[in-house]
Amino acid sequence: MSPQNAPIPTICAESYLTLHYRVSLDAAAAVDSNDVVSTFGSKPATLQLGAGQLSPALEDCLLGLKVGEHRVFELGANEAFGPRNPALIQRLPRTVLEAESDKTDYLPGDVVEFNAPGGGRYAGVFRSLENDYAIFDFNHPLAGQPVRFEVEIVGIL
Repeated sequence: MSPQNAPIPTICAESYLTLHYRVSLDAAAAVDSNDVVSTFGSKPATLQLGAGQLSPALEDCLLGLKVGEHRVFELGANEAFGPRNPALIQRLPRTVLEAESDKTDYLPGDVVEFNAPGGGRYAGVFRSLENDYAIFDFNHPLAGQPVRFEVEIVGIL
């Protein structure tokens, strides 16, 4: 088969790919800036589907796309990163917060990383300080939000 007749690679589960992408909040969302993350205008991202680098809903949008495609997907509230879970808003003893960080002047919205059992890390968004406790939100920051996902497929391995 000549290169002219070679099939164009298509994204499938576990594909390695290089792409430009932009995740932004729906224009109706009440936030200061609608752009959350974007690689457009800079170096494209390289990732493997199924490795947890994108949410499963965003990965599903990529399936079947080909090199050179540029698409925009509108995902409703709760679709891209799931619904907000009130159980993920936690009160942590101040001693835990102090053990994890040298910082003492947290502002609402600050992201704080914590050590997880087994050596991993996880992050929470600081909400408030109450006497001996700090309130953190461990939901994904975009959980429960409508999301616009724009992609341009650069390469598929």
